[in-house]
Amino acid sequence: MAQWYNEFPSLRFDRPAADGVLHLVLDAPGLNSVGPQMHRDLADVWPAIERDDTVRAVLVRGEGTAFSSGGNFDLLEEMTDDYSSRMRIMREARDLVLNMVALTKPVVSAVVGPAVGAGLVVAMLADICVAGRTAKIIDGHTRLGVAAGDHAAICWPLLAGMAKAKYYLLTCEPLRGDEAERIGLVAKCIDDDEVVAVATRIATELAAGAQSAIRWTKHSLNQWYRMFAPTFEASLGLEFHGFGGPEVREGIAAHREKRPPRFSDIPFTTTL
Repeated sequence: MAQWYNEFPSLRFDRPAADGVLHLVLDAPGLNSVGPQMHRDLADVWPAIERDDTVRAVLVRGEGTAFSSGGNFDLLEEMTDDYSSRMRIMREARDLVLNMVALTKPVVSAVVGPAVGAGLVVAMLADICVAGRTAKIIDGHTRLGVAAGDHAAICWPLLAGMAKAKYYLLTCEPLRGDEAERIGLVAKCIDDDEVVAVATRIATELAAGAQSAIRWTKHSLNQWYRMFAPTFEASLGLEFHGFGGPEVREGIAAHREKRPPRFSDIPFTTTL
C-alpha cells in the first residue's frame, strides 16, 4: 500500500488481491458520518490515488449497513459558527467534486443503506453507482436550510433530468435504490446483500480492461461535468452563503431535536 495513504487517517484502504482495485471504505461512527477530518480526506485523496500506479480502479463503499449518513454535527457547527472554517470547508467541497471529475481511473460506488451529504457526493460522482434496492438516497440541503450545492447541480440534471432533479432536490424526498435506477440516477440496482460483490466484480473488470480506452472514455464523458462548472460554482457559493444565515440554524436545531424544521417563522429577506 502506498505510504501516502497514511495522510488520510479517517479513511480505510484495502486491497484484498493483486487485481489493481483499491477499496476505499468509509468507516466512522454514526453510520459512517462525515466529520471535519473525513471531509478533508475525501477532498484530497483523489490526487493521491491518481499518483498510485498500482491502482487501476477504485471501489468505494461504507462499512456495515450504511454508505454514509452525511456531515456530522461537528462539521455543521464549524461551518455555521466560524467564517474561516466555512471558507476552508467550501474549498474542500469544491476540491472533492473537481478532484473526482479529474481522476482518470474508473470509480465504482457500492451503496447500501443511507447515502446522504458529503458521502452522497462520492456515491453519485462515481463512474458507476451500484445501489441496493432499499438504499436510501437523500440530498437534504434544503431541509437543512441551505442551497443544494456540493455535487447536486452539476450531475443530478444530467443523470435524472431536470424535472426529477428539481423534485428531489427541492423536496428532499428520499429515493430508494430501485427508484433511483428507474429515473437514471444510479447505474444498477440489485438486492442489498449482493451490492458489494457486484460492485467489486465491475471494478475488477474495469481494472483488467484496456486502460487507455477506459480512461479516455471517462475523460471525454466528464467534459459534460466540466461544461457545467459555472453552475457548480454558483450552487456551491450559494450553499455556503446560506451557512451564515438563520435558516440553517433552525435546520440544525430540527435535526438535533428530530423534528420538522419551522422555516415559516423566519422572514425571507434575501434576493438574487
